[in-house]
Amino acid sequence: MMHISTHTVRWTMMHLRRLFALVLALSVCVADSAFAQQVTQQADGIIVRPSAEGSVPVRLQVVDSNLLRVSADPHGTFQRTSSLMRVPVQGDNSFRFERQGDAVWVRTARLSARVSMIDGHVSVVDAHGRPLLSEVPGGRSFVPLMVEGKAYFSVRQRFASPADEAFYGFGQHQQGWMNQKGHNVELLQSNLDMAVPFLLSSRHYGILWDNNAITRMGDPRGLQPLPASLTLYDAQGKPGALTARYALDGKPVLERRENEIDYQYIKDLAKFPKQAKPGDARRMQVVWEGAFEARRGGEHTFSLYASEYTKLWIDGRLVLDRWRQNWNPWHHEFALHLQPGQRHTLKLEWSLIDPSYIALLHRDPLPAAEAKDLSLWSEVGQMIDYYVVAGDNADQVIAGYRALTGKAVLLPKWAYGFWQSRERYKRQDELLAVLAEYRRRRLPIDNIVQDWSYWPEDAWGAHTFDKSRFPDPDGMVKMVHDLHAQIMISVWPKFYPSTAHYKELDAAGYIYRRNVQVGERDWIGKGYKNAFYDPYAAQAQAIYWRQIEETLNRKGFDAWWLDADEPDVHSNLDIAERKARTTPTALGPSTEFFNSYPLPHTHGVYVGDRAADGKRVFILSRKGYAGTQRNAVAVWSGDIASRWDDLREQISAGVNLSMSGLPNWTFDIGGFAVETRYEHQDPAHLPEWRELNTRWFQFGAFVPLFRSHGQFPYREIWNIAPEGTPYYASMAYYSRLRYTLLPYIYTLAGDTYHHDGVIMRGLPMDFPDDPKVADINDQYLFGPAFLVAPVTRFGATSRQVYLPAGTSWIDFNSGKRYDGGQTIEAAAPLERMPLFVRAGAIVPTAHVQQYVDETPDAPLTLVVYTGTDGRFSLYEDDGKGYGYEQGEFSRIPLAWDQRTGVLTIGARVGRWPGMQTRRSFNVRFVDGPRADAGALEPMADIQVQYHGQAVRVAKPVLSSDAPR
Repeated sequence: MMHISTHTVRWTMMHLRRLFALVLALSVCVADSAFAQQVTQQADGIIVRPSAEGSVPVRLQVVDSNLLRVSADPHGTFQRTSSLMRVPVQGDNSFRFERQGDAVWVRTARLSARVSMIDGHVSVVDAHGRPLLSEVPGGRSFVPLMVEGKAYFSVRQRFASPADEAFYGFGQHQQGWMNQKGHNVELLQSNLDMAVPFLLSSRHYGILWDNNAITRMGDPRGLQPLPASLTLYDAQGKPGALTARYALDGKPVLERRENEIDYQYIKDLAKFPKQAKPGDARRMQVVWEGAFEARRGGEHTFSLYASEYTKLWIDGRLVLDRWRQNWNPWHHEFALHLQPGQRHTLKLEWSLIDPSYIALLHRDPLPAAEAKDLSLWSEVGQMIDYYVVAGDNADQVIAGYRALTGKAVLLPKWAYGFWQSRERYKRQDELLAVLAEYRRRRLPIDNIVQDWSYWPEDAWGAHTFDKSRFPDPDGMVKMVHDLHAQIMISVWPKFYPSTAHYKELDAAGYIYRRNVQVGERDWIGKGYKNAFYDPYAAQAQAIYWRQIEETLNRKGFDAWWLDADEPDVHSNLDIAERKARTTPTALGPSTEFFNSYPLPHTHGVYVGDRAADGKRVFILSRKGYAGTQRNAVAVWSGDIASRWDDLREQISAGVNLSMSGLPNWTFDIGGFAVETRYEHQDPAHLPEWRELNTRWFQFGAFVPLFRSHGQFPYREIWNIAPEGTPYYASMAYYSRLRYTLLPYIYTLAGDTYHHDGVIMRGLPMDFPDDPKVADINDQYLFGPAFLVAPVTRFGATSRQVYLPAGTSWIDFNSGKRYDGGQTIEAAAPLERMPLFVRAGAIVPTAHVQQYVDETPDAPLTLVVYTGTDGRFSLYEDDGKGYGYEQGEFSRIPLAWDQRTGVLTIGARVGRWPGMQTRRSFNVRFVDGPRADAGALEPMADIQVQYHGQAVRVAKPVLSSDAPR
């Protein structure tokens, strides 16, 4: 038996420990070396190079404690064209960096982000560890492509999304969706849609997708003409096509089989059969009939893209019944859950006179694994590049968007008064007569608008006036000002080659020439060749503004209507041709910058005008984009139709645009384009026309900008309906009501700058814990106080209104109180729109004025809607200049204590030149039904004098239903 000494054992163990330590140290060195090769720490974040084959480098950059930039670049250089939408952020970009297993974490005070070292997918949680968003592992895709000789990728990023998550924002769209979860939303600037690549989640985060190209949320595949994956059958059941029947003035002229319905663009009109071409004032009818069946099961998306009258039936059920003006078709989407091999009947009727457009489009279901995800796809990009914005609520998330893209500068106070416009005032005396008539009738107005074609017919872009119709434009502007109003004038980015302005821009290289080169003519007179300018260079912006300054601004115009800035170089071109006619830009191919034109275009005008006289700039633009709020831009919803469906769709359009971070939105009250039955003022349809305008006017008084505009019939109140009718009375009431609410409204406007506020608010913003509000698309909040429920059905005298849970609500029109969390049938007589006020609201009001600040020293009335504690902070400044940016403004805090029954008018904070240091306040308390609940100038319960120090006002004990 061999003997091993204790000494030998000790020696062996000692050397084994040394050997193990050496191996461990070598392993750590190797691991540290591998880690160092995979992860690079930078001053503001990290770069991770994942180990899995096919993965791409990922960069996280901390912009602020709640703002995180995420980039993924196959090249690993993270070099791209400078962002157009971003502004510099002076934030707290400090962070902690740590490794946990196969992932690395970047932590700030308000969020933490995890990056997998294996595949590079990113997850973000808030400060409490609650998940915000998570990329799907393997959910990135990069498809190389070349555009005009430049290398790009088509990029896509998928995110996991729980079933109860809702999405808002992402621009303005005309489909009537409020919650966009589960829908396919395309960002593509057009007359009726607005592309803003900012998405707001119900989980209190946002995604700013920093890509200017055509972008899709949801299915990355575009819609395709039928049949795609469908099998078509004609009216006799024969496969391969539908039966198409063409008639002119009711007389059949052609029947044939057609395997697609695709007259979508100008180039497609050549496919019309020779026997049945529209035009010559003859009405054409086309009926497609047959059936279809799917080869794949699941939810299939359909879109009827059409203008003029269309009706679509599926299985005998009327799915769509729409009208749009012939030159402005748009999509009407619906979804069908289809089983493979199951046949469904289809009938589509189309009735038109002038050349119009129609296409029935389709998209197959997504794979089940992808359908539940959030997917963002862009046509081109140099890398995936997006920002995560975290917040405790929706307002904080929108504030983060504004931090990234710029503050919403304040508009002039007069912008929140009434705007009268029409398409168009054809003579100087016509415009002045309308304004004078408003003053004579004592209907409040602040702004009147000169739309296009004030120039000589052959001089579009010259910014000059046709002297036969506008003999004294300088005098016209002065007379408007003498009538205590402002005047806005239309200026397009379009030029005729004969103008000196075109020649100057062209010589500098800033004209998109293809429109002229192909001989495209517009719709004016005999038709004139024309082109748009390229605003993507600072020099181009400077030239464009100088031309406006020299010809228009020196005449004293107050505001700029920058129309057609999609840019709409010619209506109904296909997308490829739209790109061809706006390329190259000063920065590169138009494909890369497709959606961003409004940003540099409005920037040049804003910078130039602001520098000219220091007065607040006002720009009305047909298109907005991420960042246009920093350019004093308000937007409107485009050339919508005068139809009840369109009226209803404006609710979700405006709310989602506002939740995209752009606070100043409006529409054409009454709709822009008019059916023949209204245009001819057919007595049989006159009541509906008047009711449609009345309901739209009621709605319009409660959007950020109150603006009437449209084609004939004329849109002035007395031209819609004569005095003495309920229509006139209602429109006059809501016009005056708007002016009584201006102290409240202008406070909301001030908050858009000082607190990054939102005026037109989706219900989920204020009631995130009430699941019933997530999908409501026909109500919204106007500031914190008002719940607005427009009437969108002809002949309706009541409508259902859901009152969100967590508070009680007071009927503005009666004072009656309702508990929240219930749906009521709200009275909606023709003269009134259902309107409710949240308990605890304090609403500052003024007496009826004829224009903003007509009587700045007049008393204000504070209306307290009792039921719970409430607060409001009355904001005031001079309403004209930019002193507010240097602190020239005041706040008067208002607080209602329900227990003690005391309203405290707090000590004023701040001051500004011209401020009323002493003023009178009337106080009204609404705590139950009262006869004067909705009166414009009711009697006050109490009157107090205010000198800037705090005043306490106790609620008197009065009969709640006694008129006073």
